Amino acid sequence: MGLDENKANDPTSASNHEGNVEGGGEKQGLSKHPSGASICGTEDEDEELSKIQLGPMCSLREHLEKDKDDESLRKWKEQLLGNVDVNSAGETLEPEVKILSLSIVSPGRADIILPIPEDGDPKGLWFTLKEGSTYILRFCFTVSNNIVSGLRYTNTVWKTGLKVDSTKEMLGTFSPQQEPYTHEMPEELTPSGYFARGSYTARSKFVDDDNKCYLEMNYTFDIQKEWASV
Repeated sequence: MGLDENKANDPTSASNHEGNVEGGGEKQGLSKHPSGASICGTEDEDEELSKIQLGPMCSLREHLEKDKDDESLRKWKEQLLGNVDVNSAGETLEPEVKILSLSIVSPGRADIILPIPEDGDPKGLWFTLKEGSTYILRFCFTVSNNIVSGLRYTNTVWKTGLKVDSTKEMLGTFSPQQEPYTHEMPEELTPSGYFARGSYTARSKFVDDDNKCYLEMNYTFDIQKEWASV
């Protein structure tokens, strides 16, 4: 979503929030870093990233076998994998990431928890934000089969056909574990005023370093004078 009052007044502006998080023992409350506003990457830049040839994928067991004589690398891998049972993980190469829910957290009110539909796209109006309110987005997701490297979140917002916001956030690298991970985005402020109120469309994606997309979701939301009644 990532719609911020400071950006909504300038349709050409975009935010690029980057964090460096490595999965392992942490189950929630992963570290987040202050956001830094900059011009978001263009579609051409995304195409260039997709052309980068990464090394071959490895199973968890192969990850540990590689560079096993390098003490520092071995310890880093063990820390990253945490309590993962490598022997029972099998030889699966492809990691699996499932986005479970999106929560909207705003001071002074109950969290809005939005489960992700099975087909990815919520039907109809998904949620309503109050104008001029501060909020953060919280993602809940699971990782299985293998390590996912460079998981990132992108979001683009349109109003009446014009792009008004674009956000990128590096979530980090995560090892497989049974417990869900959570990640919180930097705090944002919804725009306010007559021209800010109304309906918006958005597209969110979760993609890794191999350009594998785990979720692409299209949805609509409103900004109104008040929060939607529960």
